[in-house]
Amino acid sequence: MQQDMDQKAQQLMEEKDSDSRTRVYSGIFDKLIIVILAAFAVFQVWANMTGTLGAVKLRTAHIMVLLPLAFMLYPTYKKERRKRKSMPWWDYILSAAAIFCFGYILYRYDSLARTGRLNDMDVLVGVACLVLSFEAARRTSGNLAIIALVFLSYFAIWGRYIPGTFGTAAFTLKRVIKSLVWDTIGILGTGAGVSATYIFVFVLFGAFLKYSGFSQFINDISLTLVGRSPGGPAKVSVIASALMGMINGSAIANVATTGTITIPLMKKTGYKKEFAGAVEAVASTGGQFTPPIMGAVGFVMAEFMAVSYTKVMLAAAIPAILYYLSLLWSVHLEAKRLGLSGLSPENIPKAGKVLKERGHLLIPLAVLLMMMFMGYTPLYAAIMAIFVTIPVSWIRKETRMLPKTILQAVVEGSRSAIGVGISCVIIGVIIGSVNMTSLGVNFGNLILQVVGEGQLFLGGLMVMVMSIILGMGVPGVAAYVIVYAVAVPVLRGVGATEMAANMFCLIYACLSNITPPVAMSSYVASGIADSDMTKTSLIAIKLGIAGFIVPFFFLDNPVLLYGSTEGVAIGTTIYTFLTACMGVLALSSGLAGLPVQKYSASTAVLRLLCRALLVAAGVLFINPTLITDGIALALIAVQFVINKAVVSKAQPLQTA
Repeated sequence: MQQDMDQKAQQLMEEKDSDSRTRVYSGIFDKLIIVILAAFAVFQVWANMTGTLGAVKLRTAHIMVLLPLAFMLYPTYKKERRKRKSMPWWDYILSAAAIFCFGYILYRYDSLARTGRLNDMDVLVGVACLVLSFEAARRTSGNLAIIALVFLSYFAIWGRYIPGTFGTAAFTLKRVIKSLVWDTIGILGTGAGVSATYIFVFVLFGAFLKYSGFSQFINDISLTLVGRSPGGPAKVSVIASALMGMINGSAIANVATTGTITIPLMKKTGYKKEFAGAVEAVASTGGQFTPPIMGAVGFVMAEFMAVSYTKVMLAAAIPAILYYLSLLWSVHLEAKRLGLSGLSPENIPKAGKVLKERGHLLIPLAVLLMMMFMGYTPLYAAIMAIFVTIPVSWIRKETRMLPKTILQAVVEGSRSAIGVGISCVIIGVIIGSVNMTSLGVNFGNLILQVVGEGQLFLGGLMVMVMSIILGMGVPGVAAYVIVYAVAVPVLRGVGATEMAANMFCLIYACLSNITPPVAMSSYVASGIADSDMTKTSLIAIKLGIAGFIVPFFFLDNPVLLYGSTEGVAIGTTIYTFLTACMGVLALSSGLAGLPVQKYSASTAVLRLLCRALLVAAGVLFINPTLITDGIALALIAVQFVINKAVVSKAQPLQTA
């Protein structure tokens, strides 16, 4: 049964996520792929530990391996035969071309950096590099390649024909190639740099955690924490998916892995199938902006903002807690509404036994966090945590990583980094095009003309829509980078702080995973649950409502982003956090409601009034001011009086 669910999840992922469609080789070629992937991981760890390669050379070498691996592992077209003994002849040519072209850049870059002049061969190689990068992105990222092509064509071809604000200069081919290939604002820019450092290392770390048994530990400890409470399986799904999502950084992959276990369990417990799928989709999506790892996107943000990752991690903490608190409370209310109970004691492992058998697997994470707080770079801390994972796994026989297991972790880590790595390379085309054409600045100026300076909420509303649209169907890291290039300047223009603008765009880019019409996480979850995708997506939006509302409040008052505002007392932050928690609880209560019975028409109106008062109080509580908190308390009091005096004493006309 579980195997059938896993196969179904894999099929759903392959249908919606091109990054999941890979070839399966047999024989000598399969072993060759393993050797290449393992060597790739060793090279990346060595290069990042020693720092002997310069930034540009490391990025170039990284891409020189990424592209051939993409051509080897990803099919040329969707219906291509996956099981093979060797790759098609054209992929040999593409792989050789990628090695030659990026090898040429390695050879030529130093001399070109001194003169700054491209010759005909440089231009030809640059064109080939772009074509090869787009072909790899087409196979691995699909929609992202189309978006990048639109930006490139605007930069190189049709932008010059647009009159007014969005018109561009007539760029020559040499200028386009120099900017996008030979300069560090294009495919060798920040995206490739983050892929070659933070993303690869943290994806590898996640693979080591997985093969050490950390996934099972997360599931077991979640069961011990909330398994016995009403609707326990759904709460287990929330906690386990959050923990796994922040490590692997892919909401879709997380739904496909944890969802095959949690969704059937939720349905068996008594939750409706649409609700079960929505819970898993929302929980998996939030992991992308949940500390301490944030699916590696936090490191990209820190790089863009030129701040320490610790600052980004602390800033993301309160929004992430509010998001998951709201989700857990919604799940609890649904369980109470349906009269569901928790799991029976025999199905829940003992906390002491779980900690005794697998608690030591927390040591690598503790090492990672401790080293970062001690001032070591996240990159160095992650590499040390990888090395620590192996001896720590030997503490217990059940978790021991043997040489074969270590090789599997190395190979899976390298393989998992290919798709997101190619995405980071191709977004260099988007960033380079935006920078060279001043599209971001011009777009920001246009919005400023429409909404006016200081109109944070109106500007934020426009950026929210833009972030969700640009993030649809795109991996988490790539979605944030695209939105960063276009939308962050808009928010900065209307008065948002740097941290608030970046966090705002990140959260909404991630939430595109549960926002119709694309809603890729909701799609995979609904497929596993055999539910209606539209209903699942709409329920997911309601369950994740805190994620859609909280960013507007920290946009205006960044005190909700801990450590991002200088001079804010710790007492103020604690008070704001507590009232925001009350806000999301009230908001979730108002949206979910508690009634099981159907009452007379007049009483039903009063119940709707109570729910509306709770929603209003929730929104006011989230806004961190004493006045709004006082009004919220008054609304809660009114709701309590109405509910106690009238609604709770009403006689039901019909039982649901």
